[in-house]
Amino acid sequence: MAKPWAAFGVDLHLEPAGGGLRRGLTDALREAVRTARLAPGTRLPSSRSLAADLGIARNTVAEAYAELVAEGWLTARQGSGTRVADRTVTPPTGPAAAPRPERARPAYDLVPGTPDLALAAFPRAEWLRAARRAFLAAPNRSLGYGDPRGHAELRTALAGYLARARGVRADPGRVVVCSGFVHGLQLLGRVLRARGLRTVAVESYGLPPHWNQLTAAGLTTRPLPFDELGTNPAELTSQGAVLLTPAHQFPMGVPLHRDRRATVVDWARRTGGLVLEDDYDGEFRYDRQPVGALQGLDPDNVVYLGTASKSLAPGLRLGWMVLPPALVDEVTAAKGGSDTCGVLDQLTLAEFLRSGAYDRHVRAARLRYRRRRDALVRALSTQAPHLRVTGIAAGLHAVLRLPPGTERSVLRAATWQGLALHGLTAYRHEKSPTDPLDALVVGYGTPPDHAWAGALEALCRVLP
Repeated sequence: MAKPWAAFGVDLHLEPAGGGLRRGLTDALREAVRTARLAPGTRLPSSRSLAADLGIARNTVAEAYAELVAEGWLTARQGSGTRVADRTVTPPTGPAAAPRPERARPAYDLVPGTPDLALAAFPRAEWLRAARRAFLAAPNRSLGYGDPRGHAELRTALAGYLARARGVRADPGRVVVCSGFVHGLQLLGRVLRARGLRTVAVESYGLPPHWNQLTAAGLTTRPLPFDELGTNPAELTSQGAVLLTPAHQFPMGVPLHRDRRATVVDWARRTGGLVLEDDYDGEFRYDRQPVGALQGLDPDNVVYLGTASKSLAPGLRLGWMVLPPALVDEVTAAKGGSDTCGVLDQLTLAEFLRSGAYDRHVRAARLRYRRRRDALVRALSTQAPHLRVTGIAAGLHAVLRLPPGTERSVLRAATWQGLALHGLTAYRHEKSPTDPLDALVVGYGTPPDHAWAGALEALCRVLP
């Protein structure tokens, strides 16, 4: 019984043209090799397979292969098949692309925002076991386009976990899975602009990419004052929405004072405004009781946003929003007609949450990062006791206050030492009403354990 063409091995796209079938095929193969479309060592289909794909006689393909072997373009060996020969190829001419400058990788990375991604830090074995269990148990329909809000199993697992661990009041129908915080903010920005909003209040210190997303949606960002109690919401008026990091302000590291939490909620209820709550580092606390999510105080006016980027890895591209009921349909429509996040990772995270593996991992990571934080504080108390360290009760970074006018020179010295380091100025809104401060934002999540001592030594060498 003849085999169908789809059963043959290697696919190869060719378009023989002119000069008869054999000549057209030979020329097409030669051109593909000459222009490096077929790289040296590439295995070609068998003569039988290629003949079936092209609908021509097998002898025609065999003769074309033999001619190109004789010319040195191809090689043919018993048991190895026909392959592209190793030879120098000349790529097609065209305008030369401008060379991209090579950036030297820093010896140590103390930029905040990324967790330790080393083999010992990410729970690879547990993640693989969870992926296997989840995928084997998943019904066939799970591999379809899916609900645009995200897979129901993950939304259910997230609703239970967030209620238990972060005090969020949610049900699965109000959870929307997204591919990270920025994606969630893009969707919200689109919805807010469609609702007629023009201005969103933000914090004086924060992440410029977040502000840029709101600006790209056609919204203006207006920073609020900041002091030792956190962001001051007293100036909230008719902005319509405010973006906050109330559990652990980024980058200053203080929780929003309870009186100001109440003020924000009162403003939202009174004006119908929306609070966009970025639960930044909410799971990593060391010297204080956990600060519950602001959303638990007013689920009808607060959008809760969280991700797995710090607790697991940013490369997973998994985030979530818990929405007020009035926003669910609009945000779902903005996301599109089908789920855009990988179903296997969603199912794996759902299993990770249900099995308790996520809780175990977060607790282990919390201990590891606390040891690093303690080592940072000890080193600074010895090497730079005159500098004040703040924001260390939670999170994956600390703020190191510098003498006025020294931030830029310290950052230059850090570059010379091969140390990737950010100053506080990089996180200050250009229209902030708060006086600027000279400080370093020292991330202790990225360096692996074996490099942490060296990173601390390099940091201490650049301090004034």
